[in-house]
Amino acid sequence: MNFLAHIYLSGKSDELKIGNFIGDFVKASDMEHYNEIINQGIRMHWAIDEFTDQHLVVQKSKDRLRPKYGHYAGVIVDIYYDHFLARNWKDYHMEDLREYVNNQYKMLENHISILPEKVVHMLPYMIKHDWLFNYQYFDGIERVMQGMANRSNFNSKMDESTVELKRYHSEFEKEFQEFFTELKAFCEPFLEKK
Repeated sequence: MNFLAHIYLSGKSDELKIGNFIGDFVKASDMEHYNEIINQGIRMHWAIDEFTDQHLVVQKSKDRLRPKYGHYAGVIVDIYYDHFLARNWKDYHMEDLREYVNNQYKMLENHISILPEKVVHMLPYMIKHDWLFNYQYFDGIERVMQGMANRSNFNSKMDESTVELKRYHSEFEKEFQEFFTELKAFCEPFLEKK
């Protein structure tokens, strides 16, 4: 799962959202810098990633991409799944996506002093290009994939991956819906602990 899903799955707690949002940018040794709820969000992020990586439905999505994209298939599927969450937002949340996303950007900006350096550097680009909202559009996904391909040290071909998203859109969407139901249930205990 990618940024939108990690925030969404954190429920209403800003601190849990922050931890879940920064999970890819911190190591266990960094956790001493954060309070317990943020640390719980970080652990939640890692647990979500592990659950996702091992899930058979997600494997099915990745297998469709692996011949062309190799180990980048997992990264691509994570972004595809955020596309389906954004596109079908009304099925998952009562708040309008535009309003929800704006509130999350503000929340992250309000906590910029505690965010890891890489996140502080990335956040203005995320907001300027409105990643969380634009995941719902093919051109939004294309821009994100292009940016990731540009940052990759190898020829990942991620910039071409919108082709498969369009070609197998209904298959990926069905897999996302099946998986996301299980992922939400998996995340419930984390929300109860905070």
